[in-house]
Amino acid sequence: MITSDTLAGLPASIRKPTYDRSKVKAGIAHLSVGNFHRAHQAVYTDRVLALGGQGGWGILGIGLIDTPAERAKAEALKGQGGLYSLTEYPPEGQPEARIVGSIVDYMHAPADVEAVLERLADPAIRIVTLTITEGGYNIDETGRFRLEDPAFAADLKAEAPKTSFGIMTEALRRRRDAGTGPFSVFSCDNLRHNGSVARNAVLSFARAKDPALAQWIEKHVTFPSSMVDRITPAVGPADVNRLNRQNGLDDAAPVFAEDFIQWVVEDNFCAGRPAWEKVGVQFTDDVNAYEQVKLRMLNASHLALAYPGTLMGFRLVHLAMQDRDVRMLLEQFMARDAAPLLDAPADMPTGPYADMLIRRFSNPAIGDQMLRLCSNGAAKMPVYLQDNTVGTLERGAEHRRIAFVLAAYADYIKGVDDKGQRYDLDEPHLSEADKLLAADPDLKAALDMSMFAGWDLAGHAAFAEDFARLRQAIRDQGTARTLSQVLSEVGSK
Repeated sequence: MITSDTLAGLPASIRKPTYDRSKVKAGIAHLSVGNFHRAHQAVYTDRVLALGGQGGWGILGIGLIDTPAERAKAEALKGQGGLYSLTEYPPEGQPEARIVGSIVDYMHAPADVEAVLERLADPAIRIVTLTITEGGYNIDETGRFRLEDPAFAADLKAEAPKTSFGIMTEALRRRRDAGTGPFSVFSCDNLRHNGSVARNAVLSFARAKDPALAQWIEKHVTFPSSMVDRITPAVGPADVNRLNRQNGLDDAAPVFAEDFIQWVVEDNFCAGRPAWEKVGVQFTDDVNAYEQVKLRMLNASHLALAYPGTLMGFRLVHLAMQDRDVRMLLEQFMARDAAPLLDAPADMPTGPYADMLIRRFSNPAIGDQMLRLCSNGAAKMPVYLQDNTVGTLERGAEHRRIAFVLAAYADYIKGVDDKGQRYDLDEPHLSEADKLLAADPDLKAALDMSMFAGWDLAGHAAFAEDFARLRQAIRDQGTARTLSQVLSEVGSK
């Protein structure tokens, strides 16, 4: 097991924290400590702590979900004192492993939410960061926070909240009442205007709970926006064994990622922040420009790859990228369906960025999972693909590549690929009504699924016709042949 006591005895090839962790105190609380947080924000903070003079910016990890896997992760991280290994894989060359030490404490909210609230009310906590996934913000297609959602409706009445926004609101109430001041709420999720989305969610919940508290939050709490990027696959039991064998470790909670990492942040913190700018974080007044390039090229391309590729039988991303037509679809999508709609920052030109994404997706060392990219499509579609789709239709441009991707998603919902192999459908935000629409004999009916609300897809007759035609083609001749046909149809358009 990796602990502070065993660090010195780890293999010399493993990079270790160079700072005294016993002197680090938590100044950041992170809600929902997934693999991405541990491979991204925790890494930048680990770098900051190594600078010296930053010992008040350790991370308190807080698990929110009560499942066997989350309970096991909580026990693993608590048992290791928050330490874990991160293995970074370049497209070529040897991977490098390090021990990340920035998580100095870990709590599991379902086990003792009162203890979590006490920590969040402590003035030492000055930032609360979030990676609760796109669907975790509970915002509908009109931008309204869904107060009727059962979990949040229950939290409005509960003394002991369970949801992210219930917990933050109660912690801020305690801080207001004690006069200890606010913390910044800092979204690190892949969302358009994620700071504004987090602000909307917190204030909507707070207004329903306590309007006076909502006024105080609106006046004192800040909600910085950010753009985050690093491909971080899921870690299964086989990965744990592989990583530990490779690194000569006994780590109960290893993670792995590509070697690329990026974080663009709005400098809007009401209670201070670490010196992240000294370790590669880019601060800007216009996160949105970077965010749009990333969401509408990287994340949208992940969806364009994931649903057709899964139907074609691929389960690993780099193997799908070896298919000539899949690669061509992504190249054309980024160059013709995404880039023309973007006003990219000067230091993030779309052409070189697209080339870099193709290389990153093709990295064989990562072994990224197609089903990870597919997961929660009902929440991802409006965030990643709506702007590209609506923009394409509004300018009357070639739409068949996008129609093909949406057609593939609608058929992906059935849970079986073109080879007859079943896969697990991870769609927590897909309603039963949506599933019925996807299964409707009228193939256009799927355009009325809730994730497409506001896109006006049915209002564009040619798009709707192509969507239905391509769904039928996928069923009649398979996804691979249909993709080849689409690429032939669009040619160089």
